[in-house]
Parts: sequence; structure tokens; C-alpha cells
Amino acid sequence: MDYKKTNASESTITRDFTELEKKTGNIYKSVTIISKRSKQIQREIKDELDKKLKEFASYTDNLEEIFENREQIEISKFYERLPKPTLIAVQEFLENEIYFRDTSNDAE
Repeated sequence: MDYKKTNASESTITRDFTELEKKTGNIYKSVTIISKRSKQIQREIKDELDKKLKEFASYTDNLEEIFENREQIEISKFYERLPKPTLIAVQEFLENEIYFRDTSNDAE
């Protein structure tokens, strides 16, 4: 998913628990689903950032290169401005973009 185009809020906002509870019937199940998705998003963003920063990796100890690597600084700033993974996961959950299933009834 392209997290740069998400319509998730960039800051924390108050949520109505009944909206989160509607999809699963249990607020704790909803929070668990959001939490797991948030961890997935965080890993994906971190991997993407690491790949981009490796392009600018310098294996020499030249002090001037450390202070003048503007591209690396701009990439880092861009990722810092993205909404937090939890906010993206909540937005996906509310927009029915997360697939989940209840495995507690699968044992029957």
C-alpha cells in the first residue's frame, strides 16, 4: 500500500469506541486487529526507509559528507512527517480495508 497517499490524520484524534466495536462486536478484538496491522505497517515503512537510505550510505569517514548529505536528510524528514502506523491502521480499519477473520469458531 502507498502510505504516502493515505487519508489518515497526522495527529491523534478522539475516536468513538462504538464505531470501532461495530465491526467485531468486541472493542478488544478491534484493538488487537488494529495493533497487528499497525506493526505490519511499521515494518513495511521501516524496510522501505532502510532501502532508500542504503542508496546514500557512505562507508568512508569523511566528515564533510556526513554534514552535506541533503538527500538523506530530506528522505528522513519525509518519513517523519508521515502519519504514525497506528493512525494509518485505524483509518484502514474504519474504511474496511483490513481483512480479518475470527478463528475462535474454526475449531467446530
